Parts: sequence; C-alpha cells; structure tokens
Amino acid sequence: MIGFLRGKLVHKAPPWLQLDVGGVGYEIEAPMTTFYNLPVIGEEIKLHTHLVVREDAHVLFGFHTEADRTMFRTLIKVNGVGPKLALTILSGQTADEFYRCINNGDIQALVKLPGVGKKTAERLMVELRDKMPDSIPTSSQNTVPMQANPGQEAISALCSLGYKPADAAKMVQAINSEGKSCEDIIRQALQGVKR
Repeated sequence: MIGFLRGKLVHKAPPWLQLDVGGVGYEIEAPMTTFYNLPVIGEEIKLHTHLVVREDAHVLFGFHTEADRTMFRTLIKVNGVGPKLALTILSGQTADEFYRCINNGDIQALVKLPGVGKKTAERLMVELRDKMPDSIPTSSQNTVPMQANPGQEAISALCSLGYKPADAAKMVQAINSEGKSCEDIIRQALQGVKR
C-alpha cells in the first residue's frame, strides 16, 4: 500500500522514528541497521516501507534498503516469526549477512541474535534455505539518491509472479541485462522459460 516515504527526519528514538512527508508526520518502526544509516534530524531521507495491519493498529515499518524490506517480508512468512522478531533479527544483522547465514547453514550465527533460540534458528534454516536467491542487493547503498537496479527489480517482479527467488535470480543471470530496462529483462526471462 505504501511502498516508500521520502521526507524530513523529525525524530528518532529506536525503534521509532518520525518522518514529515508534506506536512504529515509518519511514525515508523525500523531495525537498528536502518538507524545506523539515518542522517541528522532535519535532513531528508527515503525509506522503503511495509504496512502491517492488525486488529488494534496499523504499524508502518521502514528500511534503509529494499534488500532489508525484502528480507523482512520473507521473515514474517516463516511460521512463528512475526514483525517484532523479524525487526529484531534485522537489527542484529543486515539482510546480506542474514542471507549468507542461511545459504551457509550457519545456525550458530543465528542463535546469537536476540530472541532466536536453537529451534527458531533451525526453523528459519529449513523454511528459508530454498527461498534465498544466489545474489542479493547490497545493504550498503546510500538512501539518497537511490539508484535503480533493473536486474534486481526484475528478480523482485518475477518473485511476485510466483517464482522462487533462487529461480528468478538464475533466470535474470542467464540474460545479458546490461543497458536493458527492467521490463525488457522480465520479458526475455519469461521468453527463456517458454522455450
């Protein structure tokens, strides 16, 4: 519903921050990995967002990079992992560090995260192992300005069409995507599947 917000940072007190977007103050909950990249109060920032609607509240979560938001969305699909635990995990590791833990089967690194016991770490490992793409967008991008990556956008679009992230990444990597738009990459990836 709300894909991103760009506005002036007016308050930050982990895990909450407040953004003034055209005179409207948005309260956003964010992981510490996002707080580490926040500018000083009064400066403009862009955050990728995810809205969680509960019976008693609408909670807006904000992330420094699209990779962090994607990982958050992947985590909350795991049985027993809600938004709070997903935020805690992303406060302890960046999205790319978490991807590496899952892809390398590093349960010990997961158990070190607050709120993640051995059973939760094993469940994360089992449920996420096949959902991790071969490569991910870096979490160290600057928030402003945000550079679009057509290849990564194509992978995200293919995932939204129902392809597993690893399969979507392989489809895009099989194409010479240099200088092509996201739409062209998706079209060629889907044509390759039909052959």
